[in-house]
Amino acid sequence: MSDKIDEYFQALARLQQGKPLRVTSGTKINNDTVSLEAGRKKGTIKKSRPIFHDLIAAIREAEETKSRPVDAQKEKLVAVKAEVIRYRTLWEEALKREVCLVKQLWEERREWASEKAALTGEKVTPILNARLKAPVDDDC
Repeated sequence: MSDKIDEYFQALARLQQGKPLRVTSGTKINNDTVSLEAGRKKGTIKKSRPIFHDLIAAIREAEETKSRPVDAQKEKLVAVKAEVIRYRTLWEEALKREVCLVKQLWEERREWASEKAALTGEKVTPILNARLKAPVDDDC
């Protein structure tokens, strides 16, 4: 009987290593997959049989340890996504400030040109200034 239990433990070890022989790689570790990997039918590992208590405990532990790295990866992903959102908002705020400063610069240039024309008595606007128009942004 201990040979059969050893086969179950060997099947569990193969599933933990990710190198199963009879089931597909990456399957969830539970009583049924261990029994299938050991070459038995589903449901052969039963809680009611005292011989399987150690095996069932090992299967539960293996299942928990296998699910932990996935949770850690999800936590890292959530943290990285939050950081991406933070940097995107900072970038958009910086762009908005730059656009506002450019708009203010255009307005100052236009005022300066009109003051210069008033001081020098010029009545003709240079063609270069007429072609250049300030960008319109109502957020500034």
